[in-house]
Amino acid sequence: MTDHYAVIGNPIAQSKSPEIHTMFARATGQDIVYTKLEAPLDGFSDAVLRFRAAGGRGMNVTAPFKLQALAMATRTRPAAWAAGAANTLRFDGEQIEADNFDGLGLVRDLVHNHSMPIAGRRVLLLGAGGAVRGALHPLLEEGPARVLVVNRTVEKARKVVEELGHEPRVAWCGYPDVGDECFDIVIDGTSASLRGELPPIRASVFGPDAMAYEMVYGKGLTPFLKLAKTAGITRLADGVGMLIEQAAEAFNWWRGVRPDTRAVIDKLTVALV
Repeated sequence: MTDHYAVIGNPIAQSKSPEIHTMFARATGQDIVYTKLEAPLDGFSDAVLRFRAAGGRGMNVTAPFKLQALAMATRTRPAAWAAGAANTLRFDGEQIEADNFDGLGLVRDLVHNHSMPIAGRRVLLLGAGGAVRGALHPLLEEGPARVLVVNRTVEKARKVVEELGHEPRVAWCGYPDVGDECFDIVIDGTSASLRGELPPIRASVFGPDAMAYEMVYGKGLTPFLKLAKTAGITRLADGVGMLIEQAAEAFNWWRGVRPDTRAVIDKLTVALV
């Protein structure tokens, strides 16, 4: 019997999730159908419940519904609690279980696909939205020496850090207060690149042999990555690997088998030019 899954968001036409999960299913011999579902901005819960009632087994959740997905869950796994948002739902009878694999996907992409260990490194996180919230706990589990969260709205950065409790490795500030400090891993978790804009950072934030990581994917050489390249940084990446690694974790949660990601990453990677 074919099982049904979907990605839900608004807008959703740009999503690569059906292609990714179809490739995973083919490679692992799983009998599933995976579709896109655009929910009205005021109709997320109704859309989820209709999909479940029609026999749906689970959903990936993208913008702007990750907070609502967490709120409607009847069971919440630790990563979703820590992130304050859910990007994956699993249906079990009347139960709606929520998890968040974004941060784990980022860490796997950095460490396994780009050979960039996080342990002992200095990490700069640009932005303080859901993507950064989801990344913090998985990053900290890898043992970085320091993590700095920087955001235009300083109060938002402060709140994200304080939600961690007492964590001496993590600090927050506004962009003007970064100063001359440089970092080993600089991650753009803002939406600036979607608008063709550059977060207000200087090239001096990139340390020697640093990695510049853009969470946005499929946009080529974004303004953030261009800045890094101009600064002489050769280790550049966008978020396609993060997208595919988090999808693999969701697939494993749903189906009990974790697909290999290499072939999917190779197919969907856009050259950073």
